[in-house]
Amino acid sequence: MKPQIAILFTGGTISMRVDPKTGGPVPALSGEEIIARVEGLNEIANIDVINFALLPGPHMTPPKMLELAHQAAAQLASDRIAGVVVTHGTDTLEETAYLHDLVLDSEKPVVFVGAMRNSSELSWDGPANLRAAVRVAVDPSARGLGVLIVMGDQIIAAAEATKTHTEAVDTFQSRDFGPLGIVDKDRIIVTRRPLRREHIAGAKVELPAATSKPHQEMGGSPPQISVELEQRVEIIKLAAGSDGRFINFAIDDGAKALVIEGLGRGNVPVAALPAIQRAITAGIPVVVTSRCPRGRVLDTYAYEGAGRQLKRMGAILGGMIPSHKARIKLMLLLGAGYSAEQIRASFEPY
Repeated sequence: MKPQIAILFTGGTISMRVDPKTGGPVPALSGEEIIARVEGLNEIANIDVINFALLPGPHMTPPKMLELAHQAAAQLASDRIAGVVVTHGTDTLEETAYLHDLVLDSEKPVVFVGAMRNSSELSWDGPANLRAAVRVAVDPSARGLGVLIVMGDQIIAAAEATKTHTEAVDTFQSRDFGPLGIVDKDRIIVTRRPLRREHIAGAKVELPAATSKPHQEMGGSPPQISVELEQRVEIIKLAAGSDGRFINFAIDDGAKALVIEGLGRGNVPVAALPAIQRAITAGIPVVVTSRCPRGRVLDTYAYEGAGRQLKRMGAILGGMIPSHKARIKLMLLLGAGYSAEQIRASFEPY
């Protein structure tokens, strides 16, 4: 018997076609319309279609991400469902997938997928990507890998994935470690498994006891999300000669946490230090990331403005997480009531 997969359709380029009125692609295709154009999909699995939204990627917000996680949890709770696939706009796909990885606690595969070309183009990559995502979602070797992104026949951990190109079909990459595996025609080949997965205590989507029917069929309520998001987390990018004016503005405007995107190993211009110290003294968590696409933020250097001084001041070093993912993580940690030291332990586990 074929496995049962739930696909949550949220919009994005995979759902787009050119609108003659505007002259450009906009979200238009329903889940049923997309599936109808994926050859052989019904040979892999039986599909439950859930039309969650029809949004371009930039319209996705953190509260909407949590609402989507709520729906994914409801599907994962059913004995009928072997895995969940989520279609999503690529501009914010990595943030939504990372949030799901932090809050969902299930061994079942959750696979995010999108497209870089729309359905009005001859080279529309949506059908092939969706078919590959479903194939991963039904494969036993994908269990326990955490939330995944499958595009261009690569299987990438959501915690590692970054969109690296504005247009290329292989835009999603694991910047430092490479993919977990590949989709090779009808085979899933997993070559490595993540050694560490993080679930934010108090921020999980609570799964009820397994049932034989999905919540829609039972007429009951889906599981509740036991976390609140702290949305006042701001990202401030620093460059050569930057000072602390934007940091000071964020403090004065009520920011609850800051992500500082610094240079190199996370080092910052000297002129920004007083504002960073002001935030830390005020009890505002400050996480320092790097503008570099690869590598780790670390307290390697000891000169003024370098990582060692920042850590002594009380800043939190962001490790290998880019600024936009650090923001999502901080929103969840603060929403779960984590202390400053617990936040530090989450970002600096080694």
